[in-house]
Amino acid sequence: MLLSARAFPVLSTICKSKTSWKLVRCCNFYCCPHRNNNHVSTISSLTQRINHFTTLASARTTSTISKISSERISTKGRKKAHQELPESILKHKLDMCSKYKKLDEALELYDEARKNGVQLSYYHYNVLLYLCSSAAADLLPESEDKAHNMNAKNLGMSRGFEIFQQMKLDNVELNEATFTSTARLAAAMEDPEMAFELVKQMKSAGIPPRLRSYGPALFGFCKKGEASRAYDVDAHMIECEVAAEEPELAALLKVSIDTKLGEKVYDMFHRLRSSVRQLSESTATIVEEWFTSDYAADVGRATWEEAKVKEGIVNRGGGWHGQGWLGNGKWRVIRTNMNMKGVCQCCGEKLVCIDIDPAETVHFASSLTKLACQKESKANFLKFEEWLRQHGPFDAVVDGANVGLHNQHHFSFLDLNSTVNQLRYLSPSKKLPLVILHQSRVRGGPAEDPRNRKLLNKWKESGALYATPPGSNDDWYWLYAAVSCNCLLVTNDEMRDHLFQLLGTSFFPRWKEKHQVRTSYSRGVKLHMPPSYSIVIQESENGSWHIPTVTGDDIEDPRQWLCATRNGGTSVRTHS
Repeated sequence: MLLSARAFPVLSTICKSKTSWKLVRCCNFYCCPHRNNNHVSTISSLTQRINHFTTLASARTTSTISKISSERISTKGRKKAHQELPESILKHKLDMCSKYKKLDEALELYDEARKNGVQLSYYHYNVLLYLCSSAAADLLPESEDKAHNMNAKNLGMSRGFEIFQQMKLDNVELNEATFTSTARLAAAMEDPEMAFELVKQMKSAGIPPRLRSYGPALFGFCKKGEASRAYDVDAHMIECEVAAEEPELAALLKVSIDTKLGEKVYDMFHRLRSSVRQLSESTATIVEEWFTSDYAADVGRATWEEAKVKEGIVNRGGGWHGQGWLGNGKWRVIRTNMNMKGVCQCCGEKLVCIDIDPAETVHFASSLTKLACQKESKANFLKFEEWLRQHGPFDAVVDGANVGLHNQHHFSFLDLNSTVNQLRYLSPSKKLPLVILHQSRVRGGPAEDPRNRKLLNKWKESGALYATPPGSNDDWYWLYAAVSCNCLLVTNDEMRDHLFQLLGTSFFPRWKEKHQVRTSYSRGVKLHMPPSYSIVIQESENGSWHIPTVTGDDIEDPRQWLCATRNGGTSVRTHS
């Protein structure tokens, strides 16, 4: 009865009451405030009815509790039973082997599993192939015993192919990871043809190849100096819409130089220009190797149509003409810097600012909205779009959190206000910039200081403050605002994390370069405006080249450039 009383408040009241009760018509009992002759029989009847009700309620409660307990035990039991399956135990042990790079132990587990008739899935096979390909590529931890290392490499190759063949015999599903690991095994055997064939099989099976799938074949052909086959792999990548990145383009550039294919070198320069823009130190060294080679001195035209070259530069938006190597003779390649106006400190040539097609900006803003609505609350982001239409456009947008938290210790409204005032002074319209802050920054904490509250109210009343809602990522908001207004964006965020990788590598880096304002702090806030020239490989109309590297950032250290010119200058002749 106590159990039912806890479950049903009405019974709890009845059990504790000292008042006499009588049955009413609807509930079979009612309150009786006085005693009478029938009192004993009434109490007896009441007790029987309550006991019956209590028994019924208790049964229902016990049934409910039993059902819940049974479901919990059932779920827990199923999970435990699944974990105790031989396949699950093998998966766990193989994961540990993969984590600690233990090939020998993984192969022992595999052999034992096959002996005991354990059913292997694609997951088991892929872990084994990964370990075998890692051993074959010398990516496992090395021991002091060189013979042991060689044995591990050979073991990985031999057992890896055996496991791949067994996987096919067992009709186990093959996926991208399967083909890629096997292609790495082929590359370890110095057989890029097999690695390339595996990629073709992958495509034929309806499995989209990834960039990593092509690496074994592409790098294998480049290492062997087989330029034509490397270009075949590159063509297959383009056909499958897989974009080569700097390591792949650098390998193609190197094999083109080694095989003295000047036109291919020229082509790779422009592919680096369009997709990489600033070169790593290793790629810059390959570029220097080209310009200092004897073969490079003999490549190029002594005469060309000046008007055609200029027309090519205009049609391509500036910075390159695409007419091939101009001039001849030895190259002089120097590491140098640019001044604030983009003038080369070595040859004196002024770099250009390459235009962005306005249609590209509109398309990018539209894509950004779609992506943001997938990652954020659609209603919240569309509300921000409408707010921006009503209050915009702006000449600048400020990533408030990045500016206010520059020292990583406390939020500085003083620095944020200084940034806002400087931007307003620089603005042609003298309009306040848009400050984007998370809602948590405009309520509580430093925001409640009277001076800061006054500042926030001022920005809000002027339509220059937007507080992003709880749970949102304010990066989407300040980026969209800056892109849609086509204005300056003040932030030191390098925009390299996963969110910005979703935006692709073509338009976004070009837009960022022309719009990002960075800040430094020394006795106040200093704004570093975007450069007046494009930080990208540039080819001039006289045939010289300027190639930026990732060394230096133009704030603390000047960026390092390669300046490549022909010795003695270039004579330009125009033919009609």
